[in-house]
Amino acid sequence: MPTTSLEHSSLWSLVSNASLLVQLVMLVLLLASLFSWLTIFRRSSLLRTAKRSLNEFEEYFWSGIDLAKLYRQTSAEPDPDSGVEQIFRSGFKEFSRLCQQPNVDPGAVMDGVSRAMRVAISREEEKLDQGLPFLATVGSTSPYIGLFGTVWGIMNSFRGLAVVQQATLASVAPGIAEALIATAIGLFAAIPAVVAYNRFSARSEHLIARYYTFADEFQAILHRKVHSAG
Repeated sequence: MPTTSLEHSSLWSLVSNASLLVQLVMLVLLLASLFSWLTIFRRSSLLRTAKRSLNEFEEYFWSGIDLAKLYRQTSAEPDPDSGVEQIFRSGFKEFSRLCQQPNVDPGAVMDGVSRAMRVAISREEEKLDQGLPFLATVGSTSPYIGLFGTVWGIMNSFRGLAVVQQATLASVAPGIAEALIATAIGLFAAIPAVVAYNRFSARSEHLIARYYTFADEFQAILHRKVHSAG
């Protein structure tokens, strides 16, 4: 008798005995959890690589290397994972192009450089924010999806009691346990997604702020360069 009770209360038995709709809810939540973890690992790797590339590039940039030489090096061997490198190339390319025009106004040069770098930063911001909407969606909707499965499972349990002459805890508990698993899986999917979303958002904002700081400093260097040349 205890063995039979244990079998009926095992996790797999509760899942397999749940109604089809509750099982579908569990499957959706498990898939959402799987894809959110894949997104978490990818975003973590991307942000870690972006931060390391930013530190390395800034160290090289402030080492006193000639800007034209740095532009040639980064153009010959571009690093697609380095956002700050893309910003530097966009700004210096626009600077060189405008400076080659005759009788160009220094203010117009700096305006063009500023626009080019802002566009590059926007592209990097889009790259850093990829996957965040999905994590936000999983984090906000998974508990409700799990709750829907729970409510449906409990409704089925009470409907089943209608045909039973005498309701006991042993007859009610398995159905309620089946239903509560959906909520548990929903929380299992939502909690990591919410934590990762908040963490990645903060790290992304920090990187974007550093990109803007670098762009301002680089623009100040080009400003002195274009006015000294004039």
